[in-house]
Amino acid sequence: MKLKKLAALLTAAAMTVGVMASCGSSGGNEGNSKAEDKTSSAAAESNTDSGDTSEAETPVSETHTNDPMTPTSAKDLVAKMTNGWNLGNTMDATGEGLDSETCWLPVKVKTNEYMIDVVQQAGMNVLRVPVTWGNHLIDDKYTIDPAWMDRVQEIVNYGYEDGMYVILNTHHEEWYMPTESDKAEDIEEIKAIWAQIADRFKGYDEHLIFEGLNEPRLRGQGAEWTGTEESRNVINEYEKAFVETVRASGGNNADRCLMITGYAASSMYSNLSAIQLPEESDKLIISVHAYLPYSFALDKKGTDKYDPEDTAIADLFDTLDQLFISQGIPVIVGEFGAMNKENIEDRVKCLDDYLGTAAKYDIPCVWWDNYARFGEGENFGLLNRGDLDWYFPELVNVFKKYAESDPATKAA
Repeated sequence: MKLKKLAALLTAAAMTVGVMASCGSSGGNEGNSKAEDKTSSAAAESNTDSGDTSEAETPVSETHTNDPMTPTSAKDLVAKMTNGWNLGNTMDATGEGLDSETCWLPVKVKTNEYMIDVVQQAGMNVLRVPVTWGNHLIDDKYTIDPAWMDRVQEIVNYGYEDGMYVILNTHHEEWYMPTESDKAEDIEEIKAIWAQIADRFKGYDEHLIFEGLNEPRLRGQGAEWTGTEESRNVINEYEKAFVETVRASGGNNADRCLMITGYAASSMYSNLSAIQLPEESDKLIISVHAYLPYSFALDKKGTDKYDPEDTAIADLFDTLDQLFISQGIPVIVGEFGAMNKENIEDRVKCLDDYLGTAAKYDIPCVWWDNYARFGEGENFGLLNRGDLDWYFPELVNVFKKYAESDPATKAA
C-alpha cells in the first residue's frame, strides 16, 4: 500500500473531526425512531414466522448471484429512469469500521429498507449509494473488509429489491491524485478495488449501475475545481482501468451500464469536453454534478433568492446536449440540489425549473441528501430518516410531478 495513503488518511481524519460529528458519538438520538421500530418489528416477525430462531438466514453475499440480465443500451436504460436520491453522508463517510455509516449524520439512524421504500414511493426510481472504500482496506493488497462489503450489499439490495436503478460508486477516495507521477499506483488500487466490487455484484441485473469515480480532482491544489490538461488526461486513464476491470470480471458485468466521470464531475465545458469514452459501446453514461445556480444552490454566503432569468440551468443542459445527448450518449446528473436557506418557495421554483429543463433532454437528476437541514454546513436534507417522512414535502411534490409525467413511469 502506497505511502501517500497515510497522508490521505490524516486528511480524512481531519475532515471528519473538523467538519462532521465524531464517529464515536451517539449524537442526539433519544429513544427509537419509527425506522428503528419498524426494523425491530420486522426482525421479530421474521423470527416468529420461522419458528426456529436458530436457523440462519441466507448470507447477503449469497443473494442475487445469478439474476437474469436483459442487455440494454445505456440510452434505453436511462430512458426508464425518473429522478433520484443520494444516500449522502452515510456509506461515504471517512470513518473506519461499520460505525462509519452513521458518524457524519446528525441523528445516528442506520439505513434500512423502509427509508428506501419512502424514496421509491415518492416517484424516484434511482438510488445512488455513495461509498468510500479506501478506509475499509484490511491489508496491503487492498482487500476490502468483508463486513463492509456485506453492509454495502445490504443497502444496495434495499433499492434493487424495490425495482429501483441503483448506482454504486467509489466516493471519498482521498488516496488518488490525478498526476502522471501518481498514476501507476492509483490505477493499481482502482483495479484492485473495482475487481472486488465487480466480483461481488456480478450476478445483479441491469438495474445495478457502477460509477467508477466521484469528483476525481487535484485535492488541495490551486486548480482543484478547474483542472489541468494533465489531470483530465490521467482521469481518462483511470476510467479506462475501471471499465476494463469491470468488463473482465465475468457474470453480467460484460453488459452492465457504467457511469463515466470527467474531472471533478464538473459541469465546466473544458472538463466535460475532455472526457474520452474508454470503450466503443452503447453501455456508457456520462456523470456530472451541478448545483445551480451556484450562488443560490451551493454558496453558503450567496443569495437565498432564485432568479428565474438566470441562465445557468439552461446553459448546463444545452452543453450536455451538444456534447453528449445529441451524440446518442446519455447523461445522469448524479448530484444536484439547493441548500436550505429558509427559502422553501424559491427552492421549489428552482427545482421545478431544473427538473423541467432536464426532462426535455431525458436526463435524470439525483438529489444530494446529506440528512442536514440547519447549521453552517451544506444543508440538503430531504428525508427524515428516523420518522420516515419528508422534511420538505413541497420539494418532494415537484419530484412527484415530474415522475407522473415521465414516460418512464407510464411504461413501468
